[in-house]
Amino acid sequence: MFDIQFADDDIIAVEGRLDAAQALKAQTFLDQVEGRCVLDLSKLEYVSSAGLGVLLKTHKRLMGGGNGLKLINVNHHIHDIFGYSGFDKLFEIVPAGD
Repeated sequence: MFDIQFADDDIIAVEGRLDAAQALKAQTFLDQVEGRCVLDLSKLEYVSSAGLGVLLKTHKRLMGGGNGLKLINVNHHIHDIFGYSGFDKLFEIVPAGD
């Protein structure tokens, strides 16, 4: 199961598993976003390398306009994945509970 949609205050809620099977759905949604992009990952259970690629591509596109991705409510497991991949150096990340 995977879902991505606008929530309150122009924050994008991501839920479920962002893997290769869902990468196109996520990329299609995120390609429509302009300006600053805040993703609430509180309900994200898993992100694969394909999912990381979607986030990176979106971040690079938005950085071209002086913006980028901000990831909020990132649980410990997902935060570890960003750390192992080095993506914690690219994105602004706010852990869950902070």
